Amino acid sequence: MVARSPLVVSTHELGRRPGAMRTLDAVVPAPDDLGTEVVRVPGGSDLALDLRLEAVMDGVLVTGTARASLSGECVRCLRDIDDELTVDISELYYYPDRKRSLVDEGDEEAEELPTLEGELLDLEPTVRDAVVLALPFQPLCRPDCGGLCPVCGERMDDLEPGHHHEQLDPRWSALGALLEQEGEKRDGER
Repeated sequence: MVARSPLVVSTHELGRRPGAMRTLDAVVPAPDDLGTEVVRVPGGSDLALDLRLEAVMDGVLVTGTARASLSGECVRCLRDIDDELTVDISELYYYPDRKRSLVDEGDEEAEELPTLEGELLDLEPTVRDAVVLALPFQPLCRPDCGGLCPVCGERMDDLEPGHHHEQLDPRWSALGALLEQEGEKRDGER
């Protein structure tokens, strides 16, 4: 954990007094690689946090929201997408001694639990999980996007209604060739 990271928060004023609470309203730069190949939060863009940190018996409970700008492209028509995303955050950061006791009790998943490091907690993994899981799997510029024409590659929304291309089924091409030969014979007889 890098103590100077904007997503690392001190819990010093909470102490270990269950019920102690503080709020955190901050705008921090978004970490890099926050997203997928088709939609992401641009690295360094504003990430607005509206959080509540509350001391509980086992650690510090963090709840609230994170709001970020999204950029990407529509999976149907490849238009650029700019949108906003607000996600709920809820994570319990365990005190190291409490986590150790859970491990000692045989809790197999306790090793993976987020833990305070001294009086610091790192919000980046929690924010990353919440944002990436909330991203659309297949982002669209709008729900009824027509996509691209499979023949010419133009955006269907930009083309005239009824746009189509004449294509003969390749199974009928032999008959088409016979029809052309028959037409040439008749033209030659006239």
